Amino acid sequence: MSAREEVHNAINAESLFKDSMKRLQEICEPYGIEAFQFVLAALEHTQGLLPARRHVTGRELLDGILAHGKKEFGPMALSVFEHWGIVSTEDFGRIVFTMVEAGILAKTENDSLADFKDVYDLKKVFEPR
Repeated sequence: MSAREEVHNAINAESLFKDSMKRLQEICEPYGIEAFQFVLAALEHTQGLLPARRHVTGRELLDGILAHGKKEFGPMALSVFEHWGIVSTEDFGRIVFTMVEAGILAKTENDSLADFKDVYDLKKVFEPR
């Protein structure tokens, strides 16, 4: 494949990704597109901490979201999440399962939205100290 074809393919892939993210935002209206991008980045962060890439549980992803949120936004994390419409761990689960329905993420038969319900209180874990 020539360099020109590689660039063309990369541009097409990025365009497809952006289109997918816009469709996701339409499907799950209360959340900002940035929330979907953040969850994907938090998933990458979480998998980067593992010895080998594998499926992560809802709890593992939420732990990664907590760590990545603190790293990226510091004391402003809660404000950022609220701006995106996220007020509970279940909201992160809704975002994840919207991406599963859209074919962007995969789940196992053991995964469910309940895995994300009331895992921790966002106000407590992101409260400035």
